[in-house]
Amino acid sequence: MVCAVRLATVSDVPGIGTLMRASAAELFPLFYTAHQAASAALYLTEPDVTLIEDGTYYVHEAGGAIVACGGWSKRNKLYTGSGTRSDDGRVLDPATEPARVRAMFVRHDWTRRGLARAILSACAEAARDEGFRSLALMSTLPGVPLYRAFGFSETRRTTVPLPDGVELDGVEMTLDLLT
Repeated sequence: MVCAVRLATVSDVPGIGTLMRASAAELFPLFYTAHQAASAALYLTEPDVTLIEDGTYYVHEAGGAIVACGGWSKRNKLYTGSGTRSDDGRVLDPATEPARVRAMFVRHDWTRRGLARAILSACAEAARDEGFRSLALMSTLPGVPLYRAFGFSETRRTTVPLPDGVELDGVEMTLDLLT
């Protein structure tokens, strides 16, 4: 039994981290080399407490475990693992800048059940309610099919540099919230 999507709390952080690492361990090797997948599992799976504190991060639970998570941000940081920049915490201007979709993960045995789509819907609705006109994200390859199916358009293909020098293929994507 799956609970409805709900806002994450700080007490969810350990479960979110566990889910992120499990999801990356199962899904990333299907799209990246073993070395890339191991690096991604290390650097892209640290829960961002700022998203939780901002009230923009969601989870799904089943049997007391978090099986899906993800959210959006009104701040400038595009993705976890991108390093620290002085303007990461800057609040975005909803009239001129897109909100950021961040840290979407689903446990491998819970994929293809609509959980990520429900989280994306909650993100789009909340961002729209705060005046944002669009969403932007940096997708790793496992997420691209989901985002395309949800209506995101590819902006450009790029590489995602990780702190240890490993690079992952990534796709920048956007979604217009006004249509």
